[in-house]
Amino acid sequence: MTGNLVFAQEDQVINSIVNEAEENSQLEHLAHELLDVVGPRLVGTPQMNNAHNWAVDKFESWGISAEKQKWGEWRGWERGITHIDMVHPRIQSLEGRQLAWSPSTGKKPVTAEVITLPEVTDSLSFQKWLPKVNGKFVMISMNQPTGRPDYNWEEFATEASFEKMKKERQEQEEAWREKFRKMGYTSRTLPEALENAGAAGIISSYWSRGFGANKIFGAYSKKVPTLDLSLEDYGMLYRLVESGNKPQIKVEAQSRELGKVPTFNTIAEIKGTEKPEEYIILSAHFDSWDGATGATDNGTGTIVMMEAARILKEVYPNPKRTIIVGLWGSEEQGLNGSRAFVEDHPEIVANVQAVFNQDNGTGRVVNISGNGFLHAYDYLGDWLEKVPDTVADHIETNFPGSPGRGGSDYASFVAAGAPAFNLSALNWSYWNYTWHTNRDTYDKIVFDDVRNNVILTAVLTYMASEDPERTSREQIKLKNHPRTGEPQQWPTPQPPTRKGGLD
Repeated sequence: MTGNLVFAQEDQVINSIVNEAEENSQLEHLAHELLDVVGPRLVGTPQMNNAHNWAVDKFESWGISAEKQKWGEWRGWERGITHIDMVHPRIQSLEGRQLAWSPSTGKKPVTAEVITLPEVTDSLSFQKWLPKVNGKFVMISMNQPTGRPDYNWEEFATEASFEKMKKERQEQEEAWREKFRKMGYTSRTLPEALENAGAAGIISSYWSRGFGANKIFGAYSKKVPTLDLSLEDYGMLYRLVESGNKPQIKVEAQSRELGKVPTFNTIAEIKGTEKPEEYIILSAHFDSWDGATGATDNGTGTIVMMEAARILKEVYPNPKRTIIVGLWGSEEQGLNGSRAFVEDHPEIVANVQAVFNQDNGTGRVVNISGNGFLHAYDYLGDWLEKVPDTVADHIETNFPGSPGRGGSDYASFVAAGAPAFNLSALNWSYWNYTWHTNRDTYDKIVFDDVRNNVILTAVLTYMASEDPERTSREQIKLKNHPRTGEPQQWPTPQPPTRKGGLD
């Protein structure tokens, strides 16, 4: 085949990818089914298993073979209803939820007074105070001095007022850390001490420095519920305690322990025709925290990879190399699903042509690093040249870059020496407003940007499949560490946690 015919074929497939992505997009439908119907995907929950089943069915409806691959076991838990109401000194429903893996209140709601942590001189005085928590809800987070994000202060406050607020907040944060030091506990160890002393429950508030946004992670209590309250409601209760009004709340926090449950990755495959034992992997973590529905972390990355696979199956059904879609479990607890895949499938990892990973939010991809692969520019640069200008013009590249050591699943493959690349996105206020928060929902998705990423992923995958050459795995020589002066080493594969939360 002459060069002109090759380019014509490339242009035809790429044009078909773009047309299918823009004219027949399934993104909104996929997002609705995954986020609104299935919902959040916390490892060990029935919803996570429902998500795997949904994805397998969806792939197979497109003619793509798929399966759930078991890689471990986890503490099974299911979230139920949470209602939190202040009942004294007046009636008000509060915005909050129990944290992941929180114990339940039992069959009946619990009504109790709310108290704050004391000022103590040392751990002995704190131990003397501990019996006072019996039968009460204990607030264990610092009361924030403002509910306005810094950017709001910067826009409207006087410079003097803004600086004053920041100084006072810093002093308050330092005093709060000193309080914990004197008590002899950390935020992780304190809940168990409080519940052992008879507390009715634990109340926290992990503000994400955005209007209405809180980080939602896991509970450290084992017998009583741990609740996260919005900054606004937490602050109100705190002030009521401090002013001597002795607020009371009524809490119904339903949840179920499900014992030991299996954990999975969803793996889909479009078999290669000429080099079936070489692989391009479309990578996204499937799990989420469950403060919301995990829309931008990582529902968007998930639907990018699914939609790219759908389109490729439609317009490029016989790839030269095998295309794998890996939707990983338990990324949030330490890249466990992808680390397990790397550990369990060395024959695939050894023959990876490229891994394309997308994780950090709804934004269009704006940066791609060579991740320390010395010749990444030679092949990835060539592939990017075929990406339409409307997509590629947004992207800055960093070649050869340095190896990623964590943060998302591409790092599992980089550590094993496989050429893996993170498609890093514009943040759209990701870190404050949607990353691990109670606001990570469907309405935060910017579908035009997500479609942009589908086109990018599909074209890169097509080019990687068609490339007559194997990608080089040669690594850069790492410089000495800037702080220690010691030679830096390429990251090494880390074992996954295959049994989680099973104390």
